[in-house]
Amino acid sequence: MNLAAQKSKAIAFHAMHTGPRILLLPNAWDVISARLFEEAGFGATATTSAGIAFALGYPDGEKISRAEMLQVVARIARAVHVPLTADLEAGYGDRPEDAAQTSREAIAAGAVGINLEDTTNKLGHPLADLALQLQKIHAVKEAATQAGVPIVLNARTDIYLRQVGAPETRYDLALERLSAFRDAGADCLFVPGVRDPETIARMVADLQFPINILAGPGSPSVPELERLGVARVSLGSGPIRAALGLVRRMAEELKGTGTYDTLQGAPAHAELNRMLE
Repeated sequence: MNLAAQKSKAIAFHAMHTGPRILLLPNAWDVISARLFEEAGFGATATTSAGIAFALGYPDGEKISRAEMLQVVARIARAVHVPLTADLEAGYGDRPEDAAQTSREAIAAGAVGINLEDTTNKLGHPLADLALQLQKIHAVKEAATQAGVPIVLNARTDIYLRQVGAPETRYDLALERLSAFRDAGADCLFVPGVRDPETIARMVADLQFPINILAGPGSPSVPELERLGVARVSLGSGPIRAALGLVRRMAEELKGTGTYDTLQGAPAHAELNRMLE
């Protein structure tokens, strides 16, 4: 992808966060899942870091290397025409310089957006220090500016997902971190683990900024999230886990009854070939 085309995609992707409709991002883990989402008519797509890790034989949590993750991102970016945003965990390193390098390599891979989370995967210290996380955000944005691509940074806090602190303290802690991320230059704020409409509406009102909600069974519907003022909805590792659930049911059926009903509804061989030509 040439730089001008990538910059144009980044600008278009940024605009999708401000309406007029909510931005829907199913998360792909390889080329064919990304192409299926594109063929379904989504205006942009995202990767799932957990899904890519699972597909390559790694557990989630930065056990996969930056290089292996971005190899998959690059393959997807070459295969789709819509803007692609990449889930790149905590930036693959503890230093701002690591986050900057991840930003540069993501742009080189063809991405126009990045997810950056504040999880540490360390026992007893689940979240990165706020000052360090702000330095990482600055580093990602500065590297993108130097590269000439206004990458869309989705800054994520895992307070609710990791259940950090007492339940009654989580909202204020999340609000503090998300406000700081916004002021440091993030383009969207991601708070996975929040599902109740009251908390979502309160965050939208307090932050006055594009918010990303991780959706799945038990979450408000897309029309409801749109009514609450949510800018962006993603599915995370839900799609690959759902697909693996089908694989498990297929295996159980084949071994148990020797029938093939779970294979019904599969895309035709010729259709998949056409998508990858």
